[in-house]
Amino acid sequence: MNRPELEKIVVVTRKTDLDELVERFGTRDQARFYVEKMGLDFDEYEQANEVYRDAIEVLRKSLPQKVRNQWIDRTFLPRFQFGQKDLVVVMGQDGLVVNTAKYLADQPVVAFNPDPSRFDGILLPFALIQAEWAIENALIRTLPERRVSMARVSLNDGQELFAVNDLFIGHKSHGSARYRLEFMERGEEQSSSGIIVSTGAGSTGWYSSILRGTLGVVSAYVDRGAVQPFLDNATKNLAWESKDLVFSVREPFRSRTTFARIVHGRIQPGETFRLTSRMPQSGVIFSDGVENDFLAFNSGTVAEISLAQRCLTLCMP
Repeated sequence: MNRPELEKIVVVTRKTDLDELVERFGTRDQARFYVEKMGLDFDEYEQANEVYRDAIEVLRKSLPQKVRNQWIDRTFLPRFQFGQKDLVVVMGQDGLVVNTAKYLADQPVVAFNPDPSRFDGILLPFALIQAEWAIENALIRTLPERRVSMARVSLNDGQELFAVNDLFIGHKSHGSARYRLEFMERGEEQSSSGIIVSTGAGSTGWYSSILRGTLGVVSAYVDRGAVQPFLDNATKNLAWESKDLVFSVREPFRSRTTFARIVHGRIQPGETFRLTSRMPQSGVIFSDGVENDFLAFNSGTVAEISLAQRCLTLCMP
């Protein structure tokens, strides 16, 4: 496959927990006072901050001098315009890769784990010691590139939102949400604490937590061994590249006007998964756990959820 070489490096970073504490309280001393008053160890915040700052310096020294580079904090992602020939370098956590991917077209991503002792690094395949080699090879497109599927929600007013891991559709307070659900030529009115739609990459996250909770409840009444195979099958074959999405309705409430017959399933290519809001206000749709970046989902809003045409292009060692 002929992949054009890239011309610019865009490095995406984040504020550390210590940075955010100082922003909140004004000074490091005031932040320390608050943290220690709450019975926490402020040294842990300082150590994590130092590790991340050291990682940034290692990365800075590893960038090739003849290639333009630009550094942005993740708070600027919604307003930043990536170029078609950009190489995107992300200095973890995993969530930073997810947040960045929603604003990309097909630009490849090289993701580094700055602190393996703290971050799982599922989406951070590179260690800092590999930085110079990884970036040089990513620029000339000689690294393997894995295409990670994404989900897309489109509204009847033209708005859309993308997700690498999952979408949440429900009430802003996570209270009772009212909507009509249509799937596989069936439909019903529902009331629940929201719906999770997950990609293959996200199937080990929020979605799997729902399944584990379900297993725990059912196992209190039924032999666990009899239930486990059904739950194992729910995430079977959901690789990062999977073309299927999976959904689960959280805590569906059955009443005279609401039902709980369509509560779990796979959305395969070509199938329609449609939701129509019955909430006068406070209905929301957000992706990948970022609650402050949401679409309003109030009465009359129709949301259709499907596999996105775009993918996260993640470079691999």
